[in-house]
Amino acid sequence: MHRFPLSLLAILVVVWGAAAQAEPIETAARQALLLDYDTGAVLLEKNADDLMPPSSMSKLMTTYMLFERLKEGRVSLEDTMPVSEKAWRMGGSKMFVHIGARVKMDDLLRGIIIQSGNDACIVAAEGVAGSEEALVAEMNKRAREIGLTRSTFRNVTGWPDPQHMTTARDLATLARRLIVDFPEYYRIYSETEFTYGGIKQGNRNPLLYKNMGADGLKTGHTEAAGYGLTGSAKREGRRLILVVNGLTSMKERAEETERLMEWGFREFGNYALFKAGETVIEADTWLGADPRVPLAVERDVTVTMTRAARANMKVVAAFEGPLPTPIAKGTPVAVLVVSAPNTPETRISLVAAANVEKLGFVGRIGAAVRHTFWGPER
Repeated sequence: MHRFPLSLLAILVVVWGAAAQAEPIETAARQALLLDYDTGAVLLEKNADDLMPPSSMSKLMTTYMLFERLKEGRVSLEDTMPVSEKAWRMGGSKMFVHIGARVKMDDLLRGIIIQSGNDACIVAAEGVAGSEEALVAEMNKRAREIGLTRSTFRNVTGWPDPQHMTTARDLATLARRLIVDFPEYYRIYSETEFTYGGIKQGNRNPLLYKNMGADGLKTGHTEAAGYGLTGSAKREGRRLILVVNGLTSMKERAEETERLMEWGFREFGNYALFKAGETVIEADTWLGADPRVPLAVERDVTVTMTRAARANMKVVAAFEGPLPTPIAKGTPVAVLVVSAPNTPETRISLVAAANVEKLGFVGRIGAAVRHTFWGPER
């Protein structure tokens, strides 16, 4: 195997989904996951695949279903939903809807997102699906379709149920899907207060008040789950997603989530390496009408790694060469390997950026003679 060091060793690269490591950081949370929104790089994880009660963080799945209906035009923000006795009697955090009233979807969304209203969740579920149970069935089906591999929803509120479970990784996946799929509605998560029926309530997300770029998403708390948060913040074009659960108080949740977010922004950076279609290197061909073929990346290559690791990053193109012809444009023929100290190696496919035909019989004879006596062309 021939390995061709690139001329870009001074440039730091981070690759999609690559995990990176900084100085270890401890967290008091029972479960935690911190990842980069753009690259998917995991910056911190602790019991991220353990099943846990999501409490009100499961309302993220409820709002996903409502956002989807809004986007598809099946319901509008101006549509009103009737308040049933079940919704009115619902305990826990409330929007304080009145039995028999009709509530606009626009208000219900804020009642769910900002006020964490269990009653608002029931009104919305019954209004769009006929019953809470019907929407829960849809939630579980849709959750699998969007990548929540271990979550099971038993209600739309996060009300304690031994079978109502998720994981920190699933919540992070859900948060990312909310941001990607519904940018027109995601902004509601950044609103800090909402008044309904003369009762003003503040958003329970402590990060929104820290002037750190936070714009979502949802807190949760039950006795079994402890205090949790699924949060996101964007700073200088870079977004992080954080999930924690199992903390002991609102104070600890506020302090711990701020500390972990700040650590992620401070210790790690995103580094762009190549644009989609950009040539990385040229490879020799064997008996080709063109003696060399450009190798390119198919998508933008950006990697997340610690700022300290950047100076020692290495980028190498690895392939068996010379490449046999014919070569069709777009064929994977090599691998781009990105490595740095204390950082998992990342591999990205390189494809031929042009077609290369095989030489005719006479040309092959001449090329073979030249290769025998003088080696490959340079």
